[in-house]
Amino acid sequence: MDLLIPFNAAVCGIEELHGHSAAGVSHVLSILDPEHPVPEAFGSYGEHDRLELRFHDVIEEEPEKIAPRAEDVAEILAFGRRMMAEEAPRLLVHCHAGISRSTAALTLVIAQAQPDLAAEALLAGILARREKAWPNLRMLEFGDAMLGRGGTLPAAAAAIYRHQLGIRPHLADVFRRTGRAREVDAAEALG
Repeated sequence: MDLLIPFNAAVCGIEELHGHSAAGVSHVLSILDPEHPVPEAFGSYGEHDRLELRFHDVIEEEPEKIAPRAEDVAEILAFGRRMMAEEAPRLLVHCHAGISRSTAALTLVIAQAQPDLAAEALLAGILARREKAWPNLRMLEFGDAMLGRGGTLPAAAAAIYRHQLGIRPHLADVFRRTGRAREVDAAEALG
């Protein structure tokens, strides 16, 4: 647990799930592609409360893809509220790679738990926790609106995108080709 997050939290991808089975997590937020099976790793976890959501890692409506919906984000926030009502929760958030959907979900759970925490500090904390973070913009936009944050979460995410493009400039072309140009544009608008 750190000063920014009032509970223990970890983010990972599917391949890392086995490494968290002994951590004693109390809550798992599992975000999977619609067609992906439930990861077998959960068979080695102790008792825990798990929310499983299924949508693709996209930020725009696309044919043959299921985009995150406002209802999905509302479920994430409701799960976070239930978790925070318990004593000493330990949260694990995962998606396929532990980069986009999971980091967006953790951002929103923390933003809800720490409403006075500046968006810039929150997103910097996410990046410190998961060095390859690239939070899903669509999820952040829905959550920001629901939490009444006035667009600060998506705006702060642009700094993470900019940071990642500074390290991995090839991602700009990758994300533009895969329908995520708005994230790249946000990073480039920072100058």
